[in-house]
Amino acid sequence: MKLIVGLGNPGKQYENTRHNIGFEVIDELADQLAIPLNQSKFKGLFGMGFHKGEKVVLLKPLTYMNLSGESIRAIMDYYQIELEDFLVIYDDLDLPVGKIRLRQKGSAGGHNGIKSTVAHLGTQEFNRIRIGIDRPRNGMKVPDYVLGRFSEEDLPSTKEAVKKSAEACKAWLEKPFLQVMNEFNQ
Repeated sequence: MKLIVGLGNPGKQYENTRHNIGFEVIDELADQLAIPLNQSKFKGLFGMGFHKGEKVVLLKPLTYMNLSGESIRAIMDYYQIELEDFLVIYDDLDLPVGKIRLRQKGSAGGHNGIKSTVAHLGTQEFNRIRIGIDRPRNGMKVPDYVLGRFSEEDLPSTKEAVKKSAEACKAWLEKPFLQVMNEFNQ
């Protein structure tokens, strides 16, 4: 069984914000894999299904970003999901808009959702897809920036990054993560 988690914040006011790009990938995967996100448990919204014989769980934690690890830990414990069968998707200020980067481990890099995930899992060694949102300009504060929406000019590259991230997730359901990293990191 594989668990794919997209980080974001629940609620209409956060839809389509930079910080919710992880949720967007989960929505894209749910559509592509025909896995409805119709269960509410583990402090999250999730769905289960199969892809080429592999059981897949898709999760959107509803704890708000800073407490994402609570939801992730709860579902991993319940279904006894191993770390190597877990993948998290989130926004990254240190990558240009629309760029994706796959990693098997790393620090939280100031991302509160990943800080919470590391704290609840007790390790930094887990698969991840980081999606670039770039850094704020003109003195805008980081919280205001990440909770803001993408500009019209950034929308095409973010939509492409969401699709590419979903493709990477599907590839991981069939191949080792290291191989998927080599394919998708350029």
